[in-house]
Amino acid sequence: MYVTVLTALPHGLEGRVVEVQCDVAAGSQPSFNVVGLAAASIREARERIPSAFRNSALEFPRRRVTINLAPADLRKDGGGLDLPMAVAVWLAGQGRAAPPGCAFLGELGLDGSLRHVTGVLIAALALRASGVTELYVDTADAAEAALVAGLAVHPCRDLASVLSAVTGAEPPPAYEAVAEAEPSDVPPADDLADVQGQEEARRALEVAAAGGHHLLLSGPPGAGKTMLARCLPGILPPLELHEAMEVAQVRSLLGELPRDGPLDWTRPFRAPHHGISM
Repeated sequence: MYVTVLTALPHGLEGRVVEVQCDVAAGSQPSFNVVGLAAASIREARERIPSAFRNSALEFPRRRVTINLAPADLRKDGGGLDLPMAVAVWLAGQGRAAPPGCAFLGELGLDGSLRHVTGVLIAALALRASGVTELYVDTADAAEAALVAGLAVHPCRDLASVLSAVTGAEPPPAYEAVAEAEPSDVPPADDLADVQGQEEARRALEVAAAGGHHLLLSGPPGAGKTMLARCLPGILPPLELHEAMEVAQVRSLLGELPRDGPLDWTRPFRAPHHGISM
């Protein structure tokens, strides 16, 4: 039996849709092979997935299992392909077709539990653009994926609940995104009005913010350069929706996106150490 299941992986700040093609055939010796330019973290799924099946009271097919990750010229890395590969193996072993319009993303523990992965927002955007309407992820990643409009996100805790949903049971309720605070309701973390003195530097910040100019602050240590720079986002206009989504994608890729409120309207500020390399 041959089955194709959809998923996606972040490729920089862009998501790439990946087809998990699974073929389960009779053979003299059971085997489990993964091809398609898979990194070590994905090849190790050959050990994680059978253990997740066994500890979830599910039977892994004792036949020749071959998984191809297409496109073959795209290097695949990370644990996010564990869940779609497991779903593909289960469906092929049961002789079932993949549900239309569905995709899967998540890492599996040996006990069958789902685990958080980075870059979920980037992957969800790519899947929605390809026509996917339903996405199954770990409960910790549901709020992040639900930022994508038009995508029903089903939070799941383990492999058994996902397989139950794709084989006919009622799927977990779609995650309902909590309304984000309006941009005007977000107070600045550092207020320029609290700065005493530094009239010339304050004026420079105001001109740079109003005109969208670059700014260079020069002075001895302790003069207040970093303090003034931290106040700059407070006098800039709040992020627009597309800008907030772009910032959220970067934070998603770095694993820094808050799970309770993934969309932030304040403009980002970074203070790298003075000894940082170019």
